[in-house]
This record gives sequence, C-alpha cells and structure tokens, in this order.
Amino acid sequence: MAEELTKHSPLSDGSVYAKSKLALTMWSRYCALNKDANSPLMVAVNPASMLGSKMVKEAYGVSGGDMSIGADILVRAAISGEFADANGKYFDNDIGQFSSPHPDALDDNKCRQVVDAIEGVLSKFFAEPAN
Repeated sequence: MAEELTKHSPLSDGSVYAKSKLALTMWSRYCALNKDANSPLMVAVNPASMLGSKMVKEAYGVSGGDMSIGADILVRAAISGEFADANGKYFDNDIGQFSSPHPDALDDNKCRQVVDAIEGVLSKFFAEPAN
C-alpha cells in the first residue's frame, strides 16, 4: 500500500479514499506506539460514515448524516477522560466504541512502510530551498 501513496492509482475514487483513511489509521498507530514521553496522545477516529459533507453529496448523491455527529466525537476525543488511555487505539463512531482497525493497521512492518512513504512525500514539500 505504501507505494500507492506516491503514484497515480487506477483505483476508483471510493477505493482511493478508503485507502487514504487506512493510511491515516496506520500512521496514527505507528506514531502512537513510537512516541516519546512528551509527545501527544494519538488516536485514530472514524467520526462516522456518510456524513453530509460536500464529498459525500457529490460522490454518492445523498445528503448524508448530520455533520455534528463527526464534530461531537472529535470534541469528545479531545476532552473526555474516555480517551485518556487510548494511545494507538482506533475509535469507530459508526459503532460508538473502540474496535480493531483493518488488519493492515496492526502490521508494524506495513505501518512503517506507510510512514516512510508519507515522510518521503512531505520531505519534498518541506525541503530546504536551493541557494
């Protein structure tokens, strides 16, 4: 999957979106498990599926759910004690609880490959300008 982050994909928009969400889950878990004592808590959160975003409306032709559902869980994650010991976990707001993410997000080697690919892409944007 890491190589898919750096080149054009023949996959459908929906598949690319799903893989991008998986990559974020993998990145979050990797960062959480490899952080130092002063690093922030990292939790991957699915705010809810099919919320009424512009993307959902345009891609699927449906109005989607109330956007406040996704905002509410993110606020809860930021301030609730429920998330205080959730470093590296995955919260699925579709079912309203912590759950196991996709198996790839539990594979440390695959997560490292995704992180390396993300860092490679970012390094191109944040490279020192040539003098």
